[in-house]
Amino acid sequence: MDSLTQIVLGAAVGEAILGRKVGNKAMLWGAVAGTIPDLDILASPFLDVVAEVRWHRSLTHSFVFAIFSAPFFAFLTKKLHQKDDSTLPEWTHLYLWGFITHALLDSFTTWGTQLFYPFTNYGVSFKSIFVVDPIYTLPFLICLVIAACIKRTMPKRAFWNWLGIALSSTYLLLTVCNKFYINSVFEAELARQGLSFKKYETKPTPLNNLLWNCTAESDSAYYSGYYSLLDESPSIVFHRFPKNHYLLTPHWQEEKLQQLLEVTEGYYTVEKMDNGFVINDLRFGQTTGWKDGTGNFVFAYFMDTRTKPCAFEQRENDFKEGQQMLGQFFERIFGQE
Repeated sequence: MDSLTQIVLGAAVGEAILGRKVGNKAMLWGAVAGTIPDLDILASPFLDVVAEVRWHRSLTHSFVFAIFSAPFFAFLTKKLHQKDDSTLPEWTHLYLWGFITHALLDSFTTWGTQLFYPFTNYGVSFKSIFVVDPIYTLPFLICLVIAACIKRTMPKRAFWNWLGIALSSTYLLLTVCNKFYINSVFEAELARQGLSFKKYETKPTPLNNLLWNCTAESDSAYYSGYYSLLDESPSIVFHRFPKNHYLLTPHWQEEKLQQLLEVTEGYYTVEKMDNGFVINDLRFGQTTGWKDGTGNFVFAYFMDTRTKPCAFEQRENDFKEGQQMLGQFFERIFGQE
């Protein structure tokens, strides 16, 4: 999830564990705990594009990191607050659950979270909530701010903090229920249109949990369509994207290529270019042009075959196109084609 959401979640966890003893300092250090896992981005300048996408949400988002690093950060924090009526085990719990809840929340988004790194680099991804969702974050934030303004020994403080946790958790559960329903709608429509598929994935579009996208894989292509919970009809228009995986056959032994394809979870198409290929990661959809299937994909990588080994570069997106895309999504939520 986005940084603000993780800060709010971490602060609420800190308050639940140590708020009664140390007050707002528990929220502060909980927010720090909610931020630390995402500091893996500091390694980005030292990594190539493939290594960067593989590194994010790996070590610092794993259970191993949470278990072994929590005592270290707890020790440093306790050193700063030696006079407080708090113990090292309590600070350890704060960091442990701050790290774990951060990683678990990320697992509900589209980008995989490597919870069991380094034993496996499998990315756990339930794909039920977009990485930024105001309906999850804002009520949670409001409850947290109210709690922070109440004296630490008063029961109302704990009430507001737990209310925020309950509201956000309930909404997260609702997104999972939405996904089960959405899956049934897409499955029925794919069957009605006679589109056979080997597998499919569904995920919500930006900033909401009403408009969903489905990408279904057949032998030679992928089919992508959108459905809103506010649509009057379950009829869905699917656009076809040829796989063209065979184009990569001469370069199949390239280690970086295999690593990149692993990141896409098998949902990718290939386009031939003058000096190489463009590999489109289909999991995050398209920018403007998504309505008719003509837009560029949000995550696309150019593979330069002129070098040995091949070099990879991520294609940049136009910010203005992104703004226009969001406007189109919100129109589509309410059934406007």
